[in-house]
Amino acid sequence: MAGAVHDNLKSTDMTRGQSPPSPDTMGDILTDFPSGPLDKYRKRASFDWKKLKLFLEGEEIMRFKMHVSKTLEADPLFARSFERLSLEQLREVAFRRARRLFECNFLTPDERKSEPLKRRSLGFVLQMYDQSMSAKHGLSVQMFGATVMNSGSARHQEFVDKCHKMDLWGCFALTELSHGSNTKAMRTTATYDPDTQEFVLNTPDFEATKIWVGNLGKTATHTVLYAQLYTPDGKCHGLHSFVVPIRDPRTLLALPGVFVGDMGEKLGQNGLDNGFLAFNSLRIPRENLLNRTGDVSPDGKYVTPYKDPNKRFGASLGALSGGRVGITGMCVANLQMCMPIAIRYSAVRRQFGPPSAKEEIPVLEYQLQQWRLLPYLAATYALEEFSKTFFMDFVSLQIGAMMGDKSERQNELGREIHAMSCASKPLAGWTARDAVQECREACGGHGYIKVNRLGEIRDDNDPNCTYEGDNNVILQQTSNYILSKVQSAAENGGVISSPVGSVNFLSDMKDILKTHFSANSIEECENSKVSLAAYRWLVCYLVQESTAKIKQELAIKDAFTARNDSQAYYCRSLALAYIQHVALQRFHNLAHNPETPADLQPVLQKMCALYGLWSLEKHLATLYEGGYITGGQPTKLIRSSILHLCGLLKDDAVALVDVIAPTDFILNSPIGKSDGQIYKNLYGAIMQGPKVLERPDWWREFCNKPVVGSLKNSKL
Repeated sequence: MAGAVHDNLKSTDMTRGQSPPSPDTMGDILTDFPSGPLDKYRKRASFDWKKLKLFLEGEEIMRFKMHVSKTLEADPLFARSFERLSLEQLREVAFRRARRLFECNFLTPDERKSEPLKRRSLGFVLQMYDQSMSAKHGLSVQMFGATVMNSGSARHQEFVDKCHKMDLWGCFALTELSHGSNTKAMRTTATYDPDTQEFVLNTPDFEATKIWVGNLGKTATHTVLYAQLYTPDGKCHGLHSFVVPIRDPRTLLALPGVFVGDMGEKLGQNGLDNGFLAFNSLRIPRENLLNRTGDVSPDGKYVTPYKDPNKRFGASLGALSGGRVGITGMCVANLQMCMPIAIRYSAVRRQFGPPSAKEEIPVLEYQLQQWRLLPYLAATYALEEFSKTFFMDFVSLQIGAMMGDKSERQNELGREIHAMSCASKPLAGWTARDAVQECREACGGHGYIKVNRLGEIRDDNDPNCTYEGDNNVILQQTSNYILSKVQSAAENGGVISSPVGSVNFLSDMKDILKTHFSANSIEECENSKVSLAAYRWLVCYLVQESTAKIKQELAIKDAFTARNDSQAYYCRSLALAYIQHVALQRFHNLAHNPETPADLQPVLQKMCALYGLWSLEKHLATLYEGGYITGGQPTKLIRSSILHLCGLLKDDAVALVDVIAPTDFILNSPIGKSDGQIYKNLYGAIMQGPKVLERPDWWREFCNKPVVGSLKNSKL
């Protein structure tokens, strides 16, 4: 059943498997950009940017995104401003805008379920406009509402309905002051009282305070709370989730037994109020236990459909896999903002030039600038294709769960998606982190001014590397999954396979490990099959080396220490290489798919080859260590091919970012605007700053001259 659902969901992607409408018939949303400094590069492009955008997104999604963008732009509440707001003002504006989204009602609850790609696209547009506003809305509707729906039962539907009408404001409380990644060690307790048929919630000490909870600081009225469930016999049944009221929705005052507050200013996303939460014998009805994975009868008996407590625990934290899938997409959205800013700026900014030149040349013409930026542009395309298809894999898992699919395939799909999400979040998060910083530096001093938004994107992306699991920590779950699949096949003599197919090639591990780097020319190296073959060898080699490393450590250490001491250079590298291979394979499939229009294949294939070689180049030491590469020629070929591809893609760069860029209103960057008028736009933005031409209010302090040396010998 789940397999059929998965296939049907794939067919709902309007961008694949059919001839898209012509861009000529979509002039209302595929309009030409204003004529200006970017014209030269746009005319040089080897492909039609409108056709590529239409192919990748599809008409329905494009129209929906444009509708959302234009709706926001037409509403004065969403008007852009260069005014500097206080923390309190940022919180108020983010909330008022998030509340307005309920009035806009871009997608009904049913549409969120039936049209997942629209749901994803809505998240992209809202995040690109303002990540704090998007997070406030998403944490309540998606994280709270979807968790209640997926982890609860019919008795919890009223909470979901109230969430969608904003009769309550939700959040998600898992992390504690002294525990984050080690979720099993959370210490908030929920003890069942059969006399009143209630759970009694308690925070044993201040270190067990729930913390970093988005929406909780000032506005949340309800939370999905994770606590250790105790039955009347004193037995702890592990971490379970509950719906818990924490504030009166009519007054926003804390309920008796609830200690809740705001964490204050963060490095970014300051429109989002992160808070802390503790309980003192707060009582909630028995029915508030989200009971899909376990329940308590009125007389206090614990029941669960899971015989294995570990499987029940994994199922209860299923929301975290969805969160990581979502974060992967959030990182891609950040890439789709920073790359247009830096590429458009680089195409217009002129510095230096050959002595014979009559004018300076655009910095995009310099190989160094191409090498700094274009691989990240290729990564943006690769990770978008991966993120989008991976999101649909996750939707397939959700559909199977809602349909009550208890098959082994459904269970395996859950394990595989969990493993992939534990690696995709680090890959996308770190790629976006590095890309935004490179874009900031590539734009020179103008990249540092706040109005151009690169600093905001950098700071807002930063927590993606931490929440829903620290990147380095959760990578261990990916490597554990890979190694367990290999070990199981070795012990049982079976074939290594998985529902999504991410590990299937490991069945040929012995043969793959016999292969070597075979490209002998730049032309051969620029076929993404070369990088794919290298990645398959790399993953197999790291499986072999990680297994040997763990065995070596186990000979002298306990299992816990042996695993920990096998991460750096081994299991961690294995997890990253695995997910890089998956991302590259999916981009390769798109670029070489016969259904991809022939006139779009060349540019996509160049981008795919560039992403593969650029990411592979970071693994050269391991490729040499294992003997896949020998001598100096392969390294020279790989690096020469990277530079050659950058040169080939240079003239396509502006058109490529035109495909992925949001509207100017959403992007909100003077140097990233589609008209290319970087100086005019930046100067205008600077002049709109408050008191930009006025002397400071404290100007008299300047006139009060110091007595030089007067405090040199004073005693403080």
